[in-house]
Amino acid sequence: MDRLIVQHRGRPGMLLSLLEAIQDRQPNKYLPVEVLDYLAARTGIPGAQIYSVATFYSLFNLKPQGEHTVCICRGTACHTRGSRNLLERVKLQLGLKEEDEDGSAEKMCATTADRRFTVRTVACFGQCALAPVAEIDHSILGHVNERALEREVDAIKKGGQR
Repeated sequence: MDRLIVQHRGRPGMLLSLLEAIQDRQPNKYLPVEVLDYLAARTGIPGAQIYSVATFYSLFNLKPQGEHTVCICRGTACHTRGSRNLLERVKLQLGLKEEDEDGSAEKMCATTADRRFTVRTVACFGQCALAPVAEIDHSILGHVNERALEREVDAIKKGGQR
């Protein structure tokens, strides 16, 4: 982590770049609190500012994530075109229950017990013309329906790649 700090020091967007690089190198792709504390101590950036940035951007995770991520857009256009049904279907498919969730139905993040999948919602992908929108492992699926999303997740479950 010290090498990353030296590499990014003084560059525009240093904190965002550092958080992204650190998260990518962490097992389970998240930012543990101790890592954020260490970053504050080594950079002189107040811990509150680092935490504020890490919690503001949906890119960053403060809890361990699954190997694969399924994101469902809950923005207005996607909501009116059925994204809640997409969310409920994928949760059912992966065996996620209400008690597995961190947050409300409008903003949730849940990881399967085997850590293979994390399902989360986002406020908007900015792809409203493609509503409803889902994202699997950083790949956008537009005009997606429940059956298509289920097939994509099944393919990953069976060991295939998207």
